[in-house]
Amino acid sequence: MDHNTIIFKTGEATVLAREGQFTDAMPEILIGSVDGPVGHAFANMMGQTAGHTRMFAIRACNQQVRPATLMVPKVTMKSMAYVDLFGGTVQAATADAVLDCVIEGILPRDQVNDLCIVSLVWIDPRCATDPNLDHKDLYRTNYEATKLAIQRALNDEPGIDELIANRNSIRHDMYDPDA
Repeated sequence: MDHNTIIFKTGEATVLAREGQFTDAMPEILIGSVDGPVGHAFANMMGQTAGHTRMFAIRACNQQVRPATLMVPKVTMKSMAYVDLFGGTVQAATADAVLDCVIEGILPRDQVNDLCIVSLVWIDPRCATDPNLDHKDLYRTNYEATKLAIQRALNDEPGIDELIANRNSIRHDMYDPDA
C-alpha cells in the first residue's frame, strides 16, 4: 500500500456563532480511500432514513465537489425550513470548504477522485424558526469549522501528547463535574 494513501482519518471542529445567533458549527469529519472502510461506509450511507436526509456537498447544481462529500445531519430534520438550511447555506459552506482545502493543498489534489468524506453536520434546530437568522454567519461558521476539521483530520490533531497533557485541565463544555 502506498504510504500516501489516506485510509481512515477523523477530525472535528467547533466554530461559535456571533452574538445573538444559534449558528454554531460542529462538523465531525471522516476522510478515507473510496476502496477502504470510509468508502464502504460512504456507499452504505447513500440510503435515506426518515428525518436524516443525506446529500452530497455541491457548490451549485451540477457542481459536486471532489473529494465526494456526503453530508449527514446530526439532528432529526422536522421541517422544510431545516432541510432548506441543510441543503442551502450549510451545503454551500461545506462544499466551498472542501474545494478550498484542495486549492490550498490541505487535501491532496492528486487524490480527489480516490478519497471520500463523510461530514456529520450540526445545525441548531432553533435556526429553522429564527426570524433573525444570519445566513452569512451560518455560512461562516460551517465553512471555517469544516476546513478546520479536515485539516485536523489529516494532521491527526489533537495528538495523543496534547490530549494527555490537557487531561485534567480541559473539561467538556456541556458537563460540569462539580455541578
